Amino acid sequence: MIEYLTLTDFRNHKTCRIETMGRKNVIITGPNGAGKTAILEAVSMLGGERGMRGAPMTDIARFNGNGGFSIFAGISDETELSVYFNAGDTNRHAKIDGDSAPLSNLARHLRIVWITPREDRIFVDNAADRRAFFDRLAASFDSAHAGRITRYTKLMNERAGALKNGADGNWIDALDIQIAAVSVAIAATRIQYAGEINYFLKDIAVSVDGMVESMILTTNAASAERDYLSYLKSNRALVNDKMVLDGVNKSDFGIFNMALNLPANLTSTGQQKTTILKLILAHAKLVYTKTGAHPIILLDEAIAHLDQESKEKLFSELGDANAQVWATGIDAGAFTNVPDAIFVSCTDGIINNIIHRC
Repeated sequence: MIEYLTLTDFRNHKTCRIETMGRKNVIITGPNGAGKTAILEAVSMLGGERGMRGAPMTDIARFNGNGGFSIFAGISDETELSVYFNAGDTNRHAKIDGDSAPLSNLARHLRIVWITPREDRIFVDNAADRRAFFDRLAASFDSAHAGRITRYTKLMNERAGALKNGADGNWIDALDIQIAAVSVAIAATRIQYAGEINYFLKDIAVSVDGMVESMILTTNAASAERDYLSYLKSNRALVNDKMVLDGVNKSDFGIFNMALNLPANLTSTGQQKTTILKLILAHAKLVYTKTGAHPIILLDEAIAHLDQESKEKLFSELGDANAQVWATGIDAGAFTNVPDAIFVSCTDGIINNIIHRC
């Protein structure tokens, strides 16, 4: 869990330090525009990704700052993590205990997942958004998963460029071998994640469907790799100067509400909200059970439409799931009776910690 967080020149925060006092629930309240979501965005970047907004680094750096920003955190095992961006750079950088490290290594120390108002539509939006959401969940379960997806994207871009430029067939063969291997690894992690999270779910079932996933389920990983490699070799033609391939880039996740006997996308908005919160609860339990790690769950206005009893039940269950929750809201009163919480008041980028004892 995060013990303290320090931001410098991040969004509207010139400097900001939050000490969690070892609490499981960190409640950040304040008016719109005060910088609440920015704090969650900073935490989300400590997992090695671009953050829950996916914004350009130059947009994140404070307008009146020096063009860069830094995020520094200490976690409960006494490891120190930092993500920083310098003016003139093209990307962000990471340090672990003061030493430079690949961004992908951060996920070994913090397993982070988030729900924002955007995720409220995850069941009805396009497959790409749904796939990205579940891949983030799977990466909390398997920290190497995000790196495989990044590598897959890079290899596919190289393949497209090679085909457009009429590259030597041996080069494309080598790319296809690597793409087949990483595709099977990605699909296998998705299958495993869907199967294992279902153990912690009640009245909801998660499934994943796609070409490579079906190949694995029909035979085995080794046969799927050979079959998909054969598919790649037989599909090297460009259509309108674009590479058209089926694979893990086309897979989709299905969520079925067994209590209502309906796919989640056909249930009401309130029922979908309940479903995604149940998913997060199950996810937290899965990560802790399998890895012993306390996942970090970010809830950006995600409980705005829940009644007081539902909020208390949610945070109690998250506490039982051994997760640390960072949540935002306008009204601190809406979080009354949330257990084991520290309240953080945020006003125009100014932070005040208020310990709340229940």
